Amino acid sequence: MDRMPAWADAVLVPLISLLLAAFLSALVIIAIGENPIDAFKLMVDGALMRSSGWGYTLYYATNFIFTGLAVAVAFHARMFNIGGEGQAMIGGLGVALVCLYIPWPHWSLALLGSCLGAAIFGAAWALIPAYLQARRGSHIVITTIMFNFIAAAFLNYVLVNLLRPVGAMDPATAKFPEATHLPTFQDMFSTAASPMFRGAPANVTFFLALLACLLVWLLIWRTRLGYEIRALGHSEPAARYAGINPVRTVIIAMLISGGLAGLMSVNTTQGEAERLILNSIEGAGFIGIAVALMGRNHPLGVLLAAMLFGFLYQGGAELALWTNIPRELIVVIQALVILFTGALDNMVRIPLERIFLAFRRGNS
Repeated sequence: MDRMPAWADAVLVPLISLLLAAFLSALVIIAIGENPIDAFKLMVDGALMRSSGWGYTLYYATNFIFTGLAVAVAFHARMFNIGGEGQAMIGGLGVALVCLYIPWPHWSLALLGSCLGAAIFGAAWALIPAYLQARRGSHIVITTIMFNFIAAAFLNYVLVNLLRPVGAMDPATAKFPEATHLPTFQDMFSTAASPMFRGAPANVTFFLALLACLLVWLLIWRTRLGYEIRALGHSEPAARYAGINPVRTVIIAMLISGGLAGLMSVNTTQGEAERLILNSIEGAGFIGIAVALMGRNHPLGVLLAAMLFGFLYQGGAELALWTNIPRELIVVIQALVILFTGALDNMVRIPLERIFLAFRRGNS
C-alpha cells in the first residue's frame, strides 16, 4: 500500500499547504516593506484576542460554513457547484419576503420561517442547472456560473423596482419588523458588568451553521441518500449497476447544495443587515469553494477551514486599518491557500506519500 494514512491526508496535507501559503504571503509582506511577524500579531490581536474581533470572525465563518457545505455536498456527487453566490442572493430574497410579509410574533418563529424561505429559494435557483446537468449533460460549472450573473441582475431589478420603499434611494428593502431581529452574541453573552462582542454582527445563526455541519455529516455518511450521492461521485456506471438513479441523485444533491447556500443569507440579511441589500453576499459563495477544498469536503474540515477564512477576513481588516498593507493582500493570501490546497495539492501529497512508503519499508 503506497498511500498515506487517512489522518495524514486529512491533517498533514492541508497544514503543510497552509504553511507554504503563509510563507509566500510573508515574502509578499516583506516586499511591500512591512514586517510579517508584526502583521501576523496584529491579525491575531484583531481577530482573536478581543470578543469584538471574535464576533466578526465568527460572523464571517458562519457565511463560509454554509457555502462550504454547499460545495461539499455537490462535490460528493461529482459536481462542482460554482453557483453558491447566486443561490445565496436568491436565498436572501426568500428571507426578505418571509420577514416582510408574514407577521411573526417572535424571532424564533421568524428564524424558522426565514430558514425555510432561504433554503427553498436557494434550492429553486439550483434546480435548473441540476436538471440541465442530469437530463441534458450541460456542464454544472458553466450553468451555475451563468446563474450567478442572472441572480445578480434579477435581484437588482427586484430591489430597485419592486421592493424598494417609496422615496428611498438605496436599492434595498425596508427594515424588517423588530420581531424578526435575531439576537446577537452581544445580546446573548453580555452583562452590565462584563460587556462582550460589542458592535460585532455575530448572531444566533452561527449555531444554525454548526447544526448544519452535523446534519450534513449524518446525511452523507449515515443515510441511504448519502450513500447514493457518494456512490455516484465515485463511479456513475457502478452506481447504475447498483440500482441508483443518477438523474434523481444529481437533482437531489444540487437541491440540497443550493438550499445550504441559500441558508447563508439568513446570517447576512436577517441577522446582520436586518433588510435585503445588494452585494450582501460579498464573495462568500466563491470563498466556499476554497473552504470545501481545504476541508476535504468533510463537515468538520469545512468548519475548521471556515474559521480560518473568517480569521483572514477580520485580520485583513485590521491590517488595512493599522498598517500600510492593503486590504487586497488578504485576497492574495486566500488565492495562495486555494492554489496550494487545490491546484497544487499533489505537490504536497506525492512527497508525503513517498515519505510514508519509505517509513513502512524501513519498518518491514
